[in-house]
Amino acid sequence: MIKQDHGYDFRPVTKKDLPMIAGWLAEPHVAEWWDDPETELAEIRDHIDSISVEPLIVELDDKPIAYLQSYDPHMEDDHPYADQPFGTLGIDLSIGPPELVGIGHGSAIVRQFIEALFEEGVPRVIIDPDPANIRAIRAYEKAGFRPIDRRRSEYGDVVLMAIDAEEGQ
Repeated sequence: MIKQDHGYDFRPVTKKDLPMIAGWLAEPHVAEWWDDPETELAEIRDHIDSISVEPLIVELDDKPIAYLQSYDPHMEDDHPYADQPFGTLGIDLSIGPPELVGIGHGSAIVRQFIEALFEEGVPRVIIDPDPANIRAIRAYEKAGFRPIDRRRSEYGDVVLMAIDAEEGQ
């Protein structure tokens, strides 16, 4: 288990990161939950210049360990989560190296990131794991998220989970 005093750094994805992300998308523990790697990589490349999605690399001790993206569901037409309160941001996380999965990084990364979002004034953060991804659901619950809905959309069958700023303080 990782120590809770780890500080993660979040930096914007650059085109130079795409081969590394492609490698992560090919890892079985990531590929199981993402769509076709080429399609996903093209979307991540497009997100580099997006105003609605912020793609980030998570680093620990200056070493890239995860891909995280945040998005505003109110900035996309017909987004399935646009019913969430205004100001809500959604996040997605994938830890790249398989040896770093299942030892506490997921919940710690998410916790640090959402605390920073709350400090910026974000009222709610949502995340939408596949119902079969029990490991992710447990990690998000450990970070303070709670299930609020079960939905089927273009993203598939999801458990919509949320944490509100007043809960996260």
